[in-house]
Amino acid sequence: MLGRFDFEVKQRISEDEETIIFFAIGINDSQFIQSKNDFRTSPEKFKDNIHYLIKLSSKFTSKVIFIGFTPVDESQTTPVLWNANYSYKNEYISKYNEIIKSTCQENNIHFINMYEEFKKLDHKSLLEDGVHPNSAGHKKIFGIVRDFLLKKEIVEKNERLQNVNNKVD
Repeated sequence: MLGRFDFEVKQRISEDEETIIFFAIGINDSQFIQSKNDFRTSPEKFKDNIHYLIKLSSKFTSKVIFIGFTPVDESQTTPVLWNANYSYKNEYISKYNEIIKSTCQENNIHFINMYEEFKKLDHKSLLEDGVHPNSAGHKKIFGIVRDFLLKKEIVEKNERLQNVNNKVD
C-alpha cells in the first residue's frame, strides 16, 4: 500500500469532487507467523506505517477515515486453513486495531471501530473463512460506515444514498 499510494490516489481523485480517503487495511500485519515466532509486522512498524499513510493522504484531502479490523473466528484461524504457519487471534487483532485508533486520535483523523461494532453482533456468521467478511458481513460494514458518515455529517443524506439504504437494509 505504501509503495503505490500516490499513484493509486492520483488515478481516482477528481478536481470536480470532494475527496474522502478510506483505509481498510492492516489485518495481515497482525498475523502471527509461527516460523518467525513473531508478527508479520511489528506493532512499532505498523504504527509508523499508519502515521505515514496519514501524512501521504493529507496531501490530497482533509477527510481521511480509517476503518478498523473485524474480529475473526479463531476456530478457523489458529492456524488458518490455508497455511498452518499463520494464525490470527482476536487478542492480536484488537491490539493492532487499538494502534490505528490511538494514531487516528493523535492526528485528529476519523476512525470507525469496526472491531467493536462486529463484536456486538454474531460476528462469526458474518465471516466467509474465519477472516474475510461474507456478503452479509460486507452489508453490515457498509451500513456501519454509511451511518458513521451521516452522523458525523461527512456526507449529506440525499436521494441516491436513500436508495442505497433501501437496497442494503
